[in-house]
Amino acid sequence: MHARKVTVSRTAPAAALLAAVGALAAGNASGNPAAAARAGAQDLPPVSAATSLLVVAPHPDDETLCCAGLIQRVVHAGGHVSVVWLTSGDGSELDMLFIEHRPFAAPAKALELGARRMREARAAASLLGVPAERQLFLGFPDRGVLKLLTINRTTPYRSGFTGATAVPYPDALFPGHPYTGESLERDFAALLARVAPTLILAPTPRDAHPDHRAAGLLATATAARLAGSVQLRFWIVHGGEGWPSPRGLEPGLPLTPAPRIRGVTPAVFALEPAEEDRKLAALRAYNTQMQVLTPFLLAFVRSTELFAADP
Repeated sequence: MHARKVTVSRTAPAAALLAAVGALAAGNASGNPAAAARAGAQDLPPVSAATSLLVVAPHPDDETLCCAGLIQRVVHAGGHVSVVWLTSGDGSELDMLFIEHRPFAAPAKALELGARRMREARAAASLLGVPAERQLFLGFPDRGVLKLLTINRTTPYRSGFTGATAVPYPDALFPGHPYTGESLERDFAALLARVAPTLILAPTPRDAHPDHRAAGLLATATAARLAGSVQLRFWIVHGGEGWPSPRGLEPGLPLTPAPRIRGVTPAVFALEPAEEDRKLAALRAYNTQMQVLTPFLLAFVRSTELFAADP
C-alpha cells in the first residue's frame, strides 16, 4: 500500500494543528472502524540506506520498548537513526520510592534521577547502534508535556519534581530554554530540521500516559508544518489494563495489539532472534526502571513490534 505522507503549509499555526490532531485522536474511536482499520494496516516503508529514522520517546526506555528491533534494522541497512527524549524521566515516583526509599524527593534528587536515566538511555541507544551524536535530549518536564501544549503554551510551567521552569540539564540540546509549549514546539521543529527524518516513530495520542499523548500530538503537528513530506507511524506503551499480556519475558511470542487502539490494524514488524536478544540487552541498561517495572518492561521483548499509520 502507499505510505502515508504529511504535507501541510509551513505557515499553518501550530496551535490550530494541535487542536485538529487532538480532535482526530478523540474522535477516532467513535468514527468508522473499517476506515480506521484500513488506514492503520498500511505497511511500514521499506528500510534502506536512504532511511533517516527519528524515534520520539517521551521518557528514557520508551524508545527501546517500542522500536528497538526497527532501530537495529535501519542501522544494519546503513540508514541513519536518531532518538529524541522529550523528558529525562525525572518525575518517576516509583523510582523515588524504591531507589531513594521515600515517596517524595528533594528537587536535587529528582535532577540526579534525570541525569542517571539519561546515562542509561545513552547506554541502551548505543547497544542498539545509535551513535552518540544522534542521541538527543530536550529536557522538558516529566509529567508536564501535555500541560505545555495546553495551559502553559506561553507561561512557564514549574516541575513539581525538580522545581525547574526551564531545561536544567547542561547536556540537553537546548539548555535553559523555558518550559512553555511555544519553546517545546520551536525546539522540536529545530530538531526535525537538523535530523531531516524520512520516517518518524511516535507515540499514539491514544496512549493512556499524558506525556505519550502529548508527544504524539507534537510529532504529528510539527512534522506537518515542514516543507516536503515525512512518513509517520505510531506505537503505544500504555495500551490498557493488563497489556501487554502475558507479563514477563516470553521469547519468541508476538506482541498483540493493545486494547486502546481497537479499530486500528497495525503493521507487524518481525524481529530476528538476534534483534530480540539485543532489545533485551538494551532494556536491561535501564537499571532504574528494571528495579520497579520488570514484568511490564520485559513484556515488550517480543518477536514483533507494532506500528499504526493512523494516530
